[in-house]
Amino acid sequence: MARPTPMARVLSKNTVSPSAIAVTIDSPSNSHPLAEIAVNTPAPAVASTQAMRSTPPIVERIALTPTEPSSDMRERARRLVTAHATAEPRAARAPNVVSSITSGSYPLDNPGGARRRSYTVRFLVYGAVFALAFVAFSLVSFWLAVRPPRLAIPQAPGDYGLKVETVTISADDGVRLAAWLLPRAGAPALVLLHGYPAEKADLLPIAAALSPRFTVLLLDQRYFGESGGHATTIGFRERGDLRRVIDFLGSRGFKEVGVFGLSLGGAVALLAAAEDPRIRAVAAYAPFADLRLLGYELYGWLWYLKYPFVGLLRGWSLLFFSHDITTVSPERAAAALSVPVLLVASRQDEQIPFAHAERLQRALARDTRSEFVFMDRGRHGELPRGFEASLARFFLLYVR
Repeated sequence: MARPTPMARVLSKNTVSPSAIAVTIDSPSNSHPLAEIAVNTPAPAVASTQAMRSTPPIVERIALTPTEPSSDMRERARRLVTAHATAEPRAARAPNVVSSITSGSYPLDNPGGARRRSYTVRFLVYGAVFALAFVAFSLVSFWLAVRPPRLAIPQAPGDYGLKVETVTISADDGVRLAAWLLPRAGAPALVLLHGYPAEKADLLPIAAALSPRFTVLLLDQRYFGESGGHATTIGFRERGDLRRVIDFLGSRGFKEVGVFGLSLGGAVALLAAAEDPRIRAVAAYAPFADLRLLGYELYGWLWYLKYPFVGLLRGWSLLFFSHDITTVSPERAAAALSVPVLLVASRQDEQIPFAHAERLQRALARDTRSEFVFMDRGRHGELPRGFEASLARFFLLYVR
């Protein structure tokens, strides 16, 4: 009876490898012996007429080669893929290692904190830029205040038939002050001080009206007109300049003088009169009462920032002049005066608010010889009708 040929076999799912392998018989002529595996194979079915006999176990040499997976394994793989694809997104996604690490007390991945830090840095940068711009603006404003464009007045003494003596007076700090002197023998002396930012020629009409009865000196205040000086101090050093002018008139024989001042000139006259008893009477048109108060009013559009802004102006004056020029206060000087004052102001003044005139009036209230002329109309610098005659009458009363 012929020996049965072994059939190809597939490992069951209980073998050690999940892959399907085929079992084949190696030929005896193979020069590389393979591992011997004992396989108990059942005897093949025979015809019923053949006697049944037991077949002894056969020791075979077999080779393991991969084959296609079975349909059962393919079905299992398909089910696994389908289950993973239909799972919840959080369950299907791989774990976030960075989030797991940084979920403790010291997070590295914190978009909210990064956004807050970005806002803080931006706020600090914008604040620094604004502060620098604010300081720069205050410096420019201060520089324009003490070095304003000079106003040239197209008038000359000859236009009023006046013959003047040109004089030069040295200030305490050496600044050369230019002046015109209209002498008149035996007449009392008056000093005329122009406003800001004008010059002495602006007061030629008043000088022409007063010259028949007075010796008149028209002064260019420092920095303005033909006078020297790198800047105006808005009254701080100008009051000392006026004292030197009075010294000059004293050398010409005038022991007492009267002073008329327009705007800044009026403030300087009040300041100097509180310190120099040789000034016997003061006439002031629209002077400011307090320089710091005027600064708050001029920069009132800055709202609450006007206070640090004026504070910066004080700092710049200390830096450039070694003094705080904003302390200039004709109001305090007026309260200490014992000489008569003629105060003139307009309620419509667009440069010096009328409130300054009211403050000065209250400061001068105790002096019964002081006079107040308040106009309902008129811009800054507009004098009331007949003003020159009233001015001459006032000085004739108190200056000898």
